[in-house]
Amino acid sequence: MFQGSIVALVTPMHADGSLDEANLAKLVEFHIEQGTDAIVAMGTTGESATLDEQEHCQVVRQVVKMVAGRVPVIAGTGANSTTEAINLTRSAAEAGADACLLVTPYYNKPTQEGLVQHYKAIADAVDIPQILYNVPGRTACDMLPETVARLKDIKNIVGIKDATGDMVVGKALIELSDDNFAVYSGDDASSCELILMGAKGSISVTANVAPAKLHNMCEQALAGHSDAAKDIDKDLQPLHRDLFVESNPIPVKWAVCELGLINKGIRLPMTWLTAESEETVKAAMAAAQ
Repeated sequence: MFQGSIVALVTPMHADGSLDEANLAKLVEFHIEQGTDAIVAMGTTGESATLDEQEHCQVVRQVVKMVAGRVPVIAGTGANSTTEAINLTRSAAEAGADACLLVTPYYNKPTQEGLVQHYKAIADAVDIPQILYNVPGRTACDMLPETVARLKDIKNIVGIKDATGDMVVGKALIELSDDNFAVYSGDDASSCELILMGAKGSISVTANVAPAKLHNMCEQALAGHSDAAKDIDKDLQPLHRDLFVESNPIPVKWAVCELGLINKGIRLPMTWLTAESEETVKAAMAAAQ
């Protein structure tokens, strides 16, 4: 079972939008040194929507190789085509990823039955641990807790990343969890609360910028040390909020660049952070020190 602070890793790029392998290696080492508990490569924060399939698989292979077994690597392999999701998941398994994270199909708005059939098809096709991922604010597709209940007992479906930020939904999912099925927060602002309720960790954007603090917050919350966890999380709340002042991953890539870890590179249609937002993100970074 994966737990703790799981970074939704940004994908370093050069100014022309091409992949930057040298800074990818630097990021991996940074996170291992800072105590990050697991790395998600090619999640939605990693700009999976704008990398082609070859690039996507290349980044996953590189991260697995760079990590070299020191922490778990979870590959983002979701797609709005079931066939594409199977292909990405199979490639990640072949690369040696420890698990896959599969966002609900975006834009085409499947029914709840369609979601069940989609995830069952992927689980049947590729024997690797798989984590469901619900982020309706980005996908226009909401996977309901009763749908999760239909999927949770499939052997290699091992958890769900819940990015709704809705504690009623979170509580319903935690009530479904057991030793073989975990809940992870996908909403940084409410991650401390969700872990204290029983989630096993946070798949986090904020962890790109403040990995040691995010690790410590998760560690305290998992141990049931509510006051200590909330004290750490209080310092992180400005980051939780302001890393979304523009569409993710625009602010977080600017912040990681500001830390000197990556170059100024992002892929269209995403654009670099506007000057008007820079001071907002910089202040949030200072608050988290």
